[in-house]
Amino acid sequence: MKRALVIGLLACLIGPATAQVIIDKDVEIEQMVKQVDPDSLKTYIKTLVAFGTRNTLSTQTDNRRGIGAARKWVLSKFTEFARQSNGRLSAFIDTTTLQPDGKRVDSVLLLGNVIATLKGADTADKRIFIISGHLDNMRSNVMDRKGDAPGANDDGSGCAAVLECARIMSKHTFPASIIFVTVSGEEQGLLGANYMAKKSKALNLNIEAVLNNDIMGSNNSSETNIINNTQVRVFSEGLPFYELDKNAKNIRQLGLENDGISRQLARYVKETGERYVDNLQVVMVYRNDRFLRGGDHTPYVENGFAAVRITEMNENYTRQHQDVRLENGIQFGDLPEHIDFEYLRKNTALNLCNLANLSKAPAMPEAVKVDIKKLGNTTNLTWLAPKTGKVKGYYILMRETTSAFWQKKFFTKELQIVLPYSKDNYFFAVQSVGESGNESLAVVPGVSR
Repeated sequence: MKRALVIGLLACLIGPATAQVIIDKDVEIEQMVKQVDPDSLKTYIKTLVAFGTRNTLSTQTDNRRGIGAARKWVLSKFTEFARQSNGRLSAFIDTTTLQPDGKRVDSVLLLGNVIATLKGADTADKRIFIISGHLDNMRSNVMDRKGDAPGANDDGSGCAAVLECARIMSKHTFPASIIFVTVSGEEQGLLGANYMAKKSKALNLNIEAVLNNDIMGSNNSSETNIINNTQVRVFSEGLPFYELDKNAKNIRQLGLENDGISRQLARYVKETGERYVDNLQVVMVYRNDRFLRGGDHTPYVENGFAAVRITEMNENYTRQHQDVRLENGIQFGDLPEHIDFEYLRKNTALNLCNLANLSKAPAMPEAVKVDIKKLGNTTNLTWLAPKTGKVKGYYILMRETTSAFWQKKFFTKELQIVLPYSKDNYFFAVQSVGESGNESLAVVPGVSR
């Protein structure tokens, strides 16, 4: 009798605990995240460093040294991964010829971006998601094309993340397409990203998100000597650069100064990343990039695409844009021994889970509106089903006007919801939710009269 009573009490205690679901994870994505390998990342970076220099102006004819050899090696890795993709992954070097600009290009330059496309399985789904890192690097003098420049962190780390995501994700199928790219010319003025962003706009490609990775593998800052491998920064634009003059009145009337598409992407990266990657806090920084500096996501932002920059929490400027040397007891130079490969693993996994969740999700809901036909303290939201993807339902996101993040989430299978919360006091958005729980990017409602 006593034994039966004890078992019954244990069942009461254990039952509710096991029934609770704190975080709902997609099993496939969870398994992909576990496959991110620090040793693979280390191998990629050591190989990139071994090319001596990857300066954009360096040799393109030497098979062992310079930007040309580095591009061919990255292409060979993408081609290797393509063999495990059942024909879905294809890769090439996209080139363009640039003339001297009197700034950081002093001779005719064949610029090349190494691009691998994992084609989406749904032919009706035209969405594209991009992960990017820059292949080129520099010494103290950006025009020095001959001296050694390891570039382990800037931006060997970003390129390693791109390669590792391609290695793992090429084995899987997604409805939408994913582009893995290592661009050239970043240090010469964002040349490769400018070329790709402008070309994408001209082709009217449906690029929904760009994750740009630049300097994301070191945990030790200069000056303060802070060591931190549990936080990573995500920089995002608040107000849209693209056609801001046309949209300014609507933004002001609706109070959407903090709800541009890149800022919404940053919120998504934080929520999804912290869901799948343990011991990593995603710190949103309310700037398009670091103070008075720029990166390869900016050309996409300037052409109307949602794009963010992912960067380590504390940069070390003795290891960035520096000739390798020992000076006053300090080791200068961007060397591979300064990389924290466990930290880089987490930051790579951050990219992977976001790319996978976005590309598995249905498209965003269409025509999201808030009804303002009559005043009141309820909020009536309506929308249409997305153009592609199987939908389980929709999340309605809500936050106070002073909150940086979405605070509440409501689920419905309908195309309308009436909430007992005032549109005066809260912001709202709507996401499509797929059958496996994958969420689209959030759509802020327009006005329905």
